[in-house]
Amino acid sequence: MTPTEKKKALEQWQQHKSDIALATATDGVKKETPTQKNSRIARLRRDYNAFVEYYFPHYVVNPQTGKTVKCAPFHIKAAKKILNNQNLKAAFVWARGHAKSTHMDIFIPLWLLSQERPALHTMVLVSKSEDMARTLLSDIQAELESNQRFIDDFGLQRSDGDWQDGEFVTKQGAAFFARGRGQSPRGLRYKSNRPDYIVIDDIDDDELCRNEKRVSDTIKWVKEALFGALDGGRGRFIIVGNLIAKNSVLQGIKDTPGVETVQVNAYDKDGKPSWADKYTPQEIAEARKFMGERSFQKEMMNNPIIDGSVFKLSDIHYGKMLPLNKYRQLVCYTDPSFKSSATADYKATALVGVTSDGYFHIIKMYAAQTTVAEMVAWHYNIDKFVGGVPVLYYIEANFMQDLMLDEFTKAGEQCGKQIPITGDKRQKGDKFARIEAMQPLFERGLVILNEKEKDFSGMKVLEEQLLMFAHGSRAHDDAPDAVESAIWQLNRYSRQEKFPVIMHSRKEQHKNWY
Repeated sequence: MTPTEKKKALEQWQQHKSDIALATATDGVKKETPTQKNSRIARLRRDYNAFVEYYFPHYVVNPQTGKTVKCAPFHIKAAKKILNNQNLKAAFVWARGHAKSTHMDIFIPLWLLSQERPALHTMVLVSKSEDMARTLLSDIQAELESNQRFIDDFGLQRSDGDWQDGEFVTKQGAAFFARGRGQSPRGLRYKSNRPDYIVIDDIDDDELCRNEKRVSDTIKWVKEALFGALDGGRGRFIIVGNLIAKNSVLQGIKDTPGVETVQVNAYDKDGKPSWADKYTPQEIAEARKFMGERSFQKEMMNNPIIDGSVFKLSDIHYGKMLPLNKYRQLVCYTDPSFKSSATADYKATALVGVTSDGYFHIIKMYAAQTTVAEMVAWHYNIDKFVGGVPVLYYIEANFMQDLMLDEFTKAGEQCGKQIPITGDKRQKGDKFARIEAMQPLFERGLVILNEKEKDFSGMKVLEEQLLMFAHGSRAHDDAPDAVESAIWQLNRYSRQEKFPVIMHSRKEQHKNWY
C-alpha cells in the first residue's frame, strides 16, 4: 500500500471503531442493579438471538427502516451446535448474503468468549489470503476494542501489548490469529493454549477451483497442517462458505467422513426465503432474474453447474425459421407442473416444427415457474401466432386432470375457442436418458432455435437448462424435456425411423437460414 492508501485505511478503521462505540453506547441503557445485570447477562448467554440484538445493534438494525433484522432459525441452530459441541468438525454451506462471516467470525466467537466459563481460548481465522484473513479478523478485533456494551459487561478487552493487526491477545488471555491459505499454522498457541476454534472462511475462489491439483493440495493442507494445530483434534474445526464449484475445498471437506454439514440455500425446501426476516420472496426472485439461473444456482442455492457437461454451447444453433405453412408438421408440447413456488419445476411449452428434410426448428419457447392459468394462456398466444396453420397440441397425460382441464375450458370460454389438446400417454422412461439422446441432434446442427426469439425469456431458459443439464444435477430440465417430447411426436407423425445423416457443412446446408 502507498502511504496515501495506508492513511486512508487507518482513517476508515478509526471511523469504524467510532461507529461501533457510538452504536453500543451504554448511556441510554436502562440503569440496573448488580443483580439485574447478572440476570440479564445470564439470559444473553443462553439466548443467542437476544445476545446478537443487544451487543450488535450496528449489524442488525436496518438504518433506513430502524427495524431489527432477527437471526434466522439456521443462525441460532448453528450457534447452539457450536456452543454445545466442544469437539466439532462441521461445514456450514450457506448462500451468499446469509451472514456466514458475521456469525462465524464475530458473533459466535464472542458468544463463546462471553460464557461464564469461556468456551474459546485461542481462535484461528483462515481465508484465501493472509490479507483477507487479517481483514476478517479485524472485525472481531474492532468489537473487542470498541463495543461499549460488551466491555461494560465483560471487562476491558484490549491489552497493553500483543494487540496488532492479524494477531492479538485480550486482557483475559484469549488469543486470535489470522492465516492465509497454505500458510504454516504449525506451533500456533498462546502460552499453553493451542487453538480450540478454527474457522475457515471463504477459502475457495474461481481461480483455485479451476485447478484440480491446487484444490487437492489445499484440502491436504487443511486436513494435515491446519487440523493438526488443534490439541490432538480437540476443539471446534469449522469451514464456512457457499459452494461455488464441485471441485472445491469446501466440497472436499464436507465430503470427509466425520464432518457434519449444514446447508442453507436462499430458498428453503418449501420454496420460502430461508432468512425471511431479511429477504422477501420478491427480492430473491429479482436477484434470480438479474443473475441468471446458473449464477443463482451457484451463489444462492449451493448448486454449482458445470456448463456444457452434456450440451455444449457450440451445440446450440440459432437461425431463421421457415414460413409456418412450409413445415411438414408443427407440434406444441407442454411439460407442466402444478406448483408455482420458486423451487417447483418449470412449466414449459415448446412449439417445434419439422422441415421436409428432417430439421427441427424451435419456433416458440415458453418456460417459467408460474401458474396453470399463465401456462394455458401460452397456448392461446401460440394459437394466435400460427393463425390457421394446423398444430398438434400435447401435454403429459398424467397432468390431464380436472384442475388443468378446467383452466383450459375456462380460457376457451373467454376466448371463444378451445385448444384441442391431447394427453401424451406414452411411457417416457428415464428423463435423463431421453434428453441426453437429443444431444447428437444439437451437435449435428439438426435442431435450430429461432434467432428472433433469442432474447425472449423462454428461449433463454431453454438455453440455460440445456447447458446446466448433467447427470445427478438438481438443476431444472423441464424446457429440454418439452423439446424432446415435441421432437418425439414429430418423428412419430413424420414416420422417420432415423434422423438424416448430413456429412457436408452445416453452414452450407443452412445458408438460407443464417
